[in-house]
Amino acid sequence: MSPRKSAAEARHTRERIIERSVAVASVEGLEGLTIGRLATDLGISKSGLLGHFGTKEALQIAALRRASEIFTRAVWVPAAGAAPGLTRLTAICEAWVTYLDREREAFPGGCLFTASAVEFDGREGPVRDAVARLYTVWRRRLTRDIRAAVELGELPPGTDPEQLVFELNGIYFALNHSVQLFGDRTAPDRARRALRRVLR
Repeated sequence: MSPRKSAAEARHTRERIIERSVAVASVEGLEGLTIGRLATDLGISKSGLLGHFGTKEALQIAALRRASEIFTRAVWVPAAGAAPGLTRLTAICEAWVTYLDREREAFPGGCLFTASAVEFDGREGPVRDAVARLYTVWRRRLTRDIRAAVELGELPPGTDPEQLVFELNGIYFALNHSVQLFGDRTAPDRARRALRRVLR
């Protein structure tokens, strides 16, 4: 086997591991990513799997990064070209509401960020730090467009961007909870009504 083919196969195997890790973690949490479980699911050896990541913690962080890429592609990218301010913020929020349905294959258990925030918010360590960093990036993106909307006169002058980001995240957490725990088919429309109320 040529070195080039070997490297390509290694990349392919790593991708399969990460994709499966994201799906498992969305259902069972990042702690559900056991080396034995993934090796069995993918038909590879435990040592082969560990050779790609070294530790369970590194695998968890790789799964978070991939989930971030999926989320960015589904929610941020479609809205990125919209005019800054309320136009882009509204587009982001709509994509955010629909992303759970669009990404069902990647996230069969719902939003991995919501699950990992609950799973790791009371812990310390690199995985918790990675979750916090990803949320911080997202909060900054929302805050930028809220500030732009205030400057453009699209939101009231006294709008507190941090408070509004808090409320937007609360709506999304409630949406994920209602969809995943109760199978509530009305939840997306409820989320849209809540978003219209806080963004008017």
